[in-house]
Amino acid sequence: MSREYNKKIVLSDGAEFYGVGFGADGEKIVEIVFNTSMVGYQEILSDPSYTGQAVVMTYPLIGNYGMCDDDYETDRPGIDGMIVREYNDEPSNFRCTRTLDQVMKQYGIVGVSGVDTRRLARHIRDRGTCKALITGWDTPELVAAARLKTAMLPADQVKRASTKTVWQSPARNPRFRVAAVDCGMKRNIVRSLNARGCDVTVVPWDITAEEIRGLNPDGLFLSNGPGNPEDAVPVIRLAQELRGEYPMFGICLGHQILALSYGAKTYKLKFGHRGGNHPVKNLRTGKIEITAQNHSYAVDAGSLTGTGLEVTHVNLLDNTVEGLRCEKDRVFSVQYHPESAPGPQDSAYLFDEFIRLMEEAPCRKERI
Repeated sequence: MSREYNKKIVLSDGAEFYGVGFGADGEKIVEIVFNTSMVGYQEILSDPSYTGQAVVMTYPLIGNYGMCDDDYETDRPGIDGMIVREYNDEPSNFRCTRTLDQVMKQYGIVGVSGVDTRRLARHIRDRGTCKALITGWDTPELVAAARLKTAMLPADQVKRASTKTVWQSPARNPRFRVAAVDCGMKRNIVRSLNARGCDVTVVPWDITAEEIRGLNPDGLFLSNGPGNPEDAVPVIRLAQELRGEYPMFGICLGHQILALSYGAKTYKLKFGHRGGNHPVKNLRTGKIEITAQNHSYAVDAGSLTGTGLEVTHVNLLDNTVEGLRCEKDRVFSVQYHPESAPGPQDSAYLFDEFIRLMEEAPCRKERI
């Protein structure tokens, strides 16, 4: 093994991939996943949905436009690692204020460059998402295997990613009040709601139904976030108690939580959906949307029978459920990220649909 390498990634099946460290130093045990996006490494790095994970970037050049102050999706990234083919530490971008390496050092995010990311991504695709150890190049094979065998991946990612306090993001010309349950919410979701005249009150994941009622919102939003949706028990109970009382809109983890609150089931995908190029068919219009996605779990289509939920969108790559609706309760959700502007604003209509439901909601009409 060439001595130019100083880091390696050891997978739970014993496979090893070597590279050069950047970002924070140290050793991490993570869940390893891959993302096929060609741009957006800053948004990926700062997306709370990656809490506890290391992301393999399949695009070969990362870091070349640096990090920009206005492009973060959260104040404090929860991602544990980033694995790239080639890292560029001399970015060319007039908006750049820091390098990717500097930001990763600040937040304790381990990086490995020089990795054969094409081979690693194919390995994950063929074998499935798994535990991985990012460690020094000379860590003995048996030592690495023992650490991976005894390590348990966390189940408290939503708790870690959620806000600890209630905070507000006002709109310039407010028309609606939205209570947004933060399970690991991206900033651009709040911006998308603000742009449509929504004063947004962001609340912790374990807020009670009575506390939501005290906010007197026009609608309830359930955000994206990390981990297994079945672990987000307080949010599932909240959705069960408040459905039909307020219009509800869920994105990604929020989509899965809404399905669970109606009695449906979820399951873990072999390697998940992560990228900006996933085709989704809107079953109501017949149109195809090019979507941005980041999730490990999906709603079990067979479990929807008798729940009152209708499938509105499907993924054309594997036919997984990408959207749900309950007309009676004014509830709808999508698995993908309409706030990420993956195509020519293909999915922006979903926020407008939430506005329409709030306009027509009896709870709002009574106040007016």
